[in-house]
Amino acid sequence: MVEDMLRDTIEVDWAQVDAQILLKSAVADRDPGGLRPVHYLEQQASLSESALIREALTTIFAGLAEANRVERTPAPLSALTLGVECGGSDGFSGLSANPLVGAVVDRLVALGGSGILSEFPELCGVEHELIARCRDDAVARRFSELMDAYQRHAARVGADFSMNPSPGNIRDGLITDAMKSAGAAKKGGDSPVEDVLDYTEPLTRTGLNLLCSPGNDVESTTALAGSGANLILFTTGLGTPTGNPITPVLKISSNSELASRMSDVIDFDAGPIIRGERSIADLAEQLLTLCIDTASGRYRPRAVELAQYDFIPWKRGVSL
Repeated sequence: MVEDMLRDTIEVDWAQVDAQILLKSAVADRDPGGLRPVHYLEQQASLSESALIREALTTIFAGLAEANRVERTPAPLSALTLGVECGGSDGFSGLSANPLVGAVVDRLVALGGSGILSEFPELCGVEHELIARCRDDAVARRFSELMDAYQRHAARVGADFSMNPSPGNIRDGLITDAMKSAGAAKKGGDSPVEDVLDYTEPLTRTGLNLLCSPGNDVESTTALAGSGANLILFTTGLGTPTGNPITPVLKISSNSELASRMSDVIDFDAGPIIRGERSIADLAEQLLTLCIDTASGRYRPRAVELAQYDFIPWKRGVSL
């Protein structure tokens, strides 16, 4: 059994400069039952700056007290939603860490859980494979429409998905965007694609979902958390210290050299796959157990220990 991640008790405080910036109705649509406390602090209606700060501090501490009263409750494994992400990839990522994560996603989906595969620029070149896995024509059409719209937006400012591989990617073996995409898509395993989500759109169908987000690590992990991932598996070959303030992030290294060199950042080593010492199937069972331990509060990810609470919403600019 997986312990509840307490994601329903997250408190949000919004400070508004203009009441039109945030429509309360939009928040209500996302949480019609009012399960997550939201406090609105409007600067224009406040008596003074100091009064606004006092009100903010008061509501924050009141919210913390409320959250502390909530207890973990048992939940089935089907309640777990894994967001999958890669950053600082190398030539081994598509051979070890990424297919390992995909195997974990497949196991979770088979048990009634969900997975979310993001980073649309890193799926360019493998669209046909993902379209063939979509549950119906409507899902396939939405994937194509979001992907095409993203590419057109990039082209308007002279950018292209082929610009996605970073100098570090290229130096470590990912020479083209097609090579990078072939490896990145493996994080989604082989399960059918049940739905396609736009940026931070809430997950409503269990199983594997595709999520339109940039390739930027923090913008993408923010999207995964916003769409409902309650645990994120982050693969890296070069080492990327990214976390999230809401959703725990587990780092999986593609090679053992990185796991040894950045042991304070890496949670799980997929290097034995490269050395032929362990199979993907063997390590998938081990990694799934780590996911359960993390969701149950028995394991604290390195990103949590290091207070790596990165948060950047995508502003729909050109970010590859």
